[in-house]
Amino acid sequence: MTPAGQGCRHRPGASGDSVGSVAGTVRDWFLPPPSATRVVVDPRHRRLILTELLVVLTVTTGLSALRSALNLVDAVLSPTPLAQQQVVLNAPAADVELVDLTLQLVRVLQLVGWGALGAYLLLRAGFALRSVGLDAARPGRDLGGAMGLAAMIGVPGLGLYLIARAAGLSATIAPTTLGGTWWELPVLVAASAANAWAEEVVEVGYLLTRLRQLGWSANRAALASAFLRGCYHLYQGASGFVGNLVMGLVFARVWQRTNRLWMLVGAHTLINVVAFLGYALLAGKVGWL
Repeated sequence: MTPAGQGCRHRPGASGDSVGSVAGTVRDWFLPPPSATRVVVDPRHRRLILTELLVVLTVTTGLSALRSALNLVDAVLSPTPLAQQQVVLNAPAADVELVDLTLQLVRVLQLVGWGALGAYLLLRAGFALRSVGLDAARPGRDLGGAMGLAAMIGVPGLGLYLIARAAGLSATIAPTTLGGTWWELPVLVAASAANAWAEEVVEVGYLLTRLRQLGWSANRAALASAFLRGCYHLYQGASGFVGNLVMGLVFARVWQRTNRLWMLVGAHTLINVVAFLGYALLAGKVGWL
């Protein structure tokens, strides 16, 4: 218990100090964080890092971003208005069911390989995986952070998509047309996790670490990572680009501040699972999907 006359006393400025502290904390998240990564100054080493970046992005998300941009150009130039077009994220890949299942799993494996490539190259460069947040030191806090990030990004993202579609700036997104096969839901969960793993490891953990070594500022690197993420989703239209650009900026800054990559992978996985499984279970039952 609080002794009489103590604990309820008003301290002049206490409320203002609290508000100022909160405001300062929020402001700090938007300021460039300090970096302990040593900038590479040797010209030959810098050229090798830059070459490695170009190679990795060419075989992973960079090439996919270019393909996505071309798909959007084709969609915009089509006689059919963009709002009347449909983009399927997980479509059948073969007529024979078991072949289709195998091809879906191969796609999942490819995405896992993209992320593994980024992690492996960081290891080869002398970075321990714990240095980018790929360790099991804080599973509870990572999970809690993932759930919070998923809610913060997922709900506004859905609203942005619905607004863009109503305005004719986005195609209709169908997360799956796998047709209710017995393996549809587990494959969608695997695809959700694989996409999250590939994007977060390559576009955040790997890319931002390498850009730090090249002397890029935190803000410039975060913008580059977010822009790549947005371009990767251009095939979805304006909502795909803008939504993922914002998501990329938030995720990049969160990683720069917390150094926890598993938290981002978890958040991205949750967003994908809700979108993929939600559509699979609700399509045809609600009018706005």
